[in-house]
Order: sequence, then structure tokens, then C-alpha cells
Amino acid sequence: MNNISRRHFIRGASVGSAALWLGLSAKGFPRKATGVEASNFTPFILVEANGNITLFNIKPEMGQGTYQSIPALIAEEFEVSLDQVTIKNTGGEKEFGNGQRAGGSTSVRGSYEQMRKVGAAAKAVFITAASRIWQVDESTCYAEYGRVLHMGTKKSATYGELLTEASKLELPKQPKLKDPKDFKIIGKQSHRPDVPLKTCGAAVFGIDVELPEMLHASVYRCPVVGGTLKSFDASDALKVPGVIKVAPVERIVGIYSFIGVAVIANSYWNALQGRKKLRVEWDTKGFERYNSQEYDQYLRQQQYKEGMVDKNIGAIDSVVVTAENTIEAFYETPVISHQTMEPMVCVAQVTGDKVEIWSSTQVPNLITGSGSNDIPALTGFKPESVKYHNMFIGGGFGRRLYYDYIVEAVNVAKLVDKPVKTLWSREEVIKNGPWRMMTFSKLSGTVSDQKKLTAFRHKVIGPNFHESLFKNFDQTKLDPSMVEGIGDQDYQIPNLKTSYVKTDSHIPGAAFRSVVSSTICFPHESFIDELAHKVGIDPMEFRLSLVDENSDTKKLLTKLKEVSGWDKPLQSYQGRGVSQWKFFGCQCGQVVQVTYDGEKKIVRVDKVTVVIDLGIVVNPDNVKNQMEGGVVMAYSAAVKPGITFKDGMVEQNNFYDSPVPRINEIFPIEVHIIADGSRMKGVGEPSVPPFAPALGNAIFAATGKRLRTLPFDLSNI
Repeated sequence: MNNISRRHFIRGASVGSAALWLGLSAKGFPRKATGVEASNFTPFILVEANGNITLFNIKPEMGQGTYQSIPALIAEEFEVSLDQVTIKNTGGEKEFGNGQRAGGSTSVRGSYEQMRKVGAAAKAVFITAASRIWQVDESTCYAEYGRVLHMGTKKSATYGELLTEASKLELPKQPKLKDPKDFKIIGKQSHRPDVPLKTCGAAVFGIDVELPEMLHASVYRCPVVGGTLKSFDASDALKVPGVIKVAPVERIVGIYSFIGVAVIANSYWNALQGRKKLRVEWDTKGFERYNSQEYDQYLRQQQYKEGMVDKNIGAIDSVVVTAENTIEAFYETPVISHQTMEPMVCVAQVTGDKVEIWSSTQVPNLITGSGSNDIPALTGFKPESVKYHNMFIGGGFGRRLYYDYIVEAVNVAKLVDKPVKTLWSREEVIKNGPWRMMTFSKLSGTVSDQKKLTAFRHKVIGPNFHESLFKNFDQTKLDPSMVEGIGDQDYQIPNLKTSYVKTDSHIPGAAFRSVVSSTICFPHESFIDELAHKVGIDPMEFRLSLVDENSDTKKLLTKLKEVSGWDKPLQSYQGRGVSQWKFFGCQCGQVVQVTYDGEKKIVRVDKVTVVIDLGIVVNPDNVKNQMEGGVVMAYSAAVKPGITFKDGMVEQNNFYDSPVPRINEIFPIEVHIIADGSRMKGVGEPSVPPFAPALGNAIFAATGKRLRTLPFDLSNI
């Protein structure tokens, strides 16, 4: 693997004219192979005359493995090994299209066919070029390890040696793809080329960027969420050695505009010291009266509203409901901070009417304007005047789908004529959001005398984070994402009603890993368990009884039952819980096993068994890594304190009162993959939703106590 420059990315000027850009357009239409000087082309592959090959990764790498998996799709069909190539991340360049983003578990499944076609088309061009030079039939030539070989004469040539002839050819419109049985990379365990870079310190994250004459900024933001700046006195701050400038700056989060006071200095330490000397007056606009306890009570009161109906199957209103055949429950989930290990950070330099940006984002396409011109529109620059470098990302989890910290950093950079790094402290990350919003659920279920589930109601209650992002959000229509997954389950319930009650909130919300499913799978799958116990049927068997024989869920649960040892007897102080969730075209099931110390009231997680139904696997190790990471993140969300507000301010500060799990807390996680060759499914998020309900169900099995509010305090059950 060739080493990658720490600071230079996709610089066409550094590539000699003896090179060839190869690929399909962003929309998948074939283009002619063309030299480096050409523009209207998506250059996923760069082949140079000296034999060097560069593959471009359009999906931001944030630990999920796209730095390996996306190039692997190209390399498989292009017949090169990843050890032969240099991999470069794209930075929102227009020629790479609007797919330069990572979210919704779409990176690999959304690129699988397109990237394979890119590699196959490029391979076909070089095979044709070789056959013409050697004057042999194309069918007698084949490619292997970056070379074209002829079966009869044993002639061979590298792609670089075939460059001139290849540049004259059209890319095939429908390149032939390999039979999966011939794969050399896809589906096989493969090392991740980013791991050596990260372990030796060569990988550059957003926080690592250092530029000549770079300044540093710290921004004082209103501690009361929603408050605005009235006035500030910077006289003492400007006396701090190293402080250069103090000025108000705007940060935009969706529909919200927040004004803070930026202190720019020659070091981050001096910027912090200057900020401490600021005297600022805020207008809190009544938001200082906002408290979590009161808001939670407000949400509970909304359960009596009808809400907007999503699914209304059967004749649920005609179902006879009695105290004997129906149970009801109310579930609650908290506000959560994403807790990315790398805090929000951005380096920006404004030169005249141009801006250059170095940061870590899940949406580089929205930074340059190759998507919907968000950053240019919000900062006043033309799209062609924005140059962006997307660095390795120290955790995204949905937080870096939002670029408020980049808007703010660009506005800071406008104040001086040098590059400025605007860095958030951990406290600022926790206290300023945006956050995953709280979601409450009211559920009821009715069973027959034959122990069949006849009616099921799930009402979701809470603020809509999309409303805080889009100015033209239509409040009169149901946002399907607020009930996502509920209607996707394979459970055959004759009478089903799902609905959503939207609540008001001034708190900026954000997507979280697995989005709303991270909050509504918990009540849904916990309540399925409650219904199983209501009729006295084993929770695994109850779920299996609800699905068709040929359904995905039947296949998943059957596998899960087998590999988890579900039927193996446990001690009286132990318990197993099961849960599954289908959403985003993905499906994952989990069994959690716990041990309960009745004397100390402590629950310990002993083991988690995960089954993921993928259809097609690109890198099994990446899948296992994603499953394990998702379970750990879900564990954190299920048992660690959430975010609470008092007097309008976030009460938590840093890892000491808003902790994430330590490695010594983590339990064995056993991952099993269903790869039956069916359609490809996503990996990044499916292991998050099922964990909390599986844990709650296991706790009930071990203790007889049903927990309906997250987070769980495992030290006091």
C-alpha cells in the first residue's frame, strides 16, 4: 500500500499528462476514456504510465471501513489487489457527484453495482487495447493483478503500458460483471488499509490538521439553548497575550441561527484564556424556564391525543378490549449526545472570494455545493469558490451529517487573513448539540383466547428532528421517519394501528446512529415480549408464531435461536432476552444474556449474540466490526445517563457525568452473518436498535422486573 500524503488530496496538477482517468459518470452513464486534462468525467480510477493506480473513495471514512470496501468493489472487477493501489478520499468535487456522503447504512449497498461497473468497464478497455496491439481476439485475453495477459502467446502488459491505446477507446455501456463465485476480494476477509495509517499516526483526522501561520479560535456560545447575544465586552480578553481578535460569529443548525463570540489567538490555549475574560450578556428569551422533568411530563400528557395515523390495518376500532385480554404500557427514551471521540473541529482559510476548508464530515457533497449548495449558500461563497478536504473522521454517528461547525468556522475565518482552526471542547460538544431527541411510546395489545395477537397499537410521541432542519417542513403531514420500522416488521397482526403525535420543542435535533429506530424499537420489541408473557408463550416462539414461514424474520430468528443456545437451561438468577428489528432495508436480531445479583441488585451482561441478514458481504471483518461497534454504542445509550436540561441549560459537562463505556465493561459479542446471495443490505446501523429491548427482556427474564424507561441503572435493579 502506497503511503498517502498527510495534507494533499486529489491534486490533478500533480499528475502528469501520461495518465488516464477511468470510470462511469455520477449518474452511471458511460463516458469515453480520457486524459487527465478532461473535466466532464467521474475519475474513480487514475492509471499512470508508470503503472501507478489510484482508486478514489467517495464515501467518508469514519471507522466503518469504506476506505477499504468502496475501493474493493472497484478493484474486484478491475483485477487489481488493494496492495497495488493508492486510495484517496474525495472532498466533494463536482465530478464525483452527489453520492459523496455516508449515512442511512447506504455506503456499500448504494455503491455495490455502480462501483463494480466502474472497475469492469475499465478492465474491458485495457483488454480491448491489448488485443488490438497484439492483434488477437479479445476473448483470448484476460486481466490479472493490474496486467492484461494473452492465453496463447503468454504476452502480458501492465495497465500503464497499455495507456496510450486505451485512451482511444469508449467505455462499454454494459460491462460484464464477474460471477460471484470468482470473487477474489468481495466476500473474503481483507485487511483495511486505513488501519496501519491510524495505528502509526499517519492518518490525518480533522483535529490533526496543521497549516503554516494557522491561528486558533474558541467560541463562547449561549449556555441557554435558544438564547441570543445582546452585548459583549472584549476589553479584558484582548489583553490576554496571543489574542488577536474578538468578534461575533453565526452558527446555523437547520432553521436555527445561533450567535456566539469568537476569540481568535495564536494558540488554542490563549484563545481559551481570552474567552474566560469575556463579559457577555445574553437574552435567554424565556428559554431559561425549560426543564427536562417538565417537558417529559408534557410528553406524557400527549399520549391521549389521536396523532397522525401511519398504518391502520384491519378493523382495530372494532376489536373488543377488556381488562383480561388487553395490556397497555408507556415507554420513555432520553435525549442523547452523539459523543464522537473526535470533537467538532474545522480549519478554514478565506482568501478574497474563495475559501478552503479542512474538516471531517459525513456530507462532503454539501460542503462544496456539488449537492445542494448548502455551505456556499450559508456562507456567501460561490460553489466553485469552495475547496474542501475531507479528513478521516473520529466518529460520525449522524452528528456529522450536520455542518453547523463548518459554517461557524468559515465565519470565523472571514475575520482574519490566515487559516483558523475552530475547535470545540468536549463540554461544548455536549452542551450545544444538536442531539438525538427523546421519544415516548404508548402501546396496547389484545390477545385472543387461543393466545393469538389480534390487535396492536403503537403511538409514537415526541419532537420531530426534521422539523428543526427544514424551513419548509410541512407540519400537517405525517413524517414517515418518525414511525420508521414499525410497519416494516414481518409480524402478521390482523389489526394494527401506528400513529405519531408531534410535540413542540426549541431544541435542535439530529439523526443518531439508526435514527428514530434507536428509540422506537425499544418499546416495540419490549412490548412484544410483554405480550408473549401475557399469553404464557416463550418470547422466541411467540415471535416465530407471528411470522410467515418464508419471511426474512423467520430465517433470522431461526438462526438466532440456534446460535444463541436459546433452549439451553440457565440458572434461576440468569436470563435471556431476544429482539429483532427490520428497517432501512436491513435486519438484525440479538439475544442478550444477563446474570442478576439479587443481594447487590446488580445486573451484569454476560454475552450478546448477533445475527445480521446481509444477503451479500463485501468484507466479513468490517461487518463484524460494525455489529460489535453498534452493540457497544447501543449499550452506552441504554445504560449511561442521557442529556437533561435545567433552567434551559444542559446539566452534563464531560465524560465524568456523560460517560461512554470503558473497555472493561464490555462483554463477549458473537456475530453471525446470513449471506445467502440475495439483495445487499446495510451494515452501519442495524445492530443498534435491537440491543436495548433485548437487554430489557433479559432483565425481566432474570428478575421479573419490567423496565420501560431508558437508561437502565444496572447497579440498582
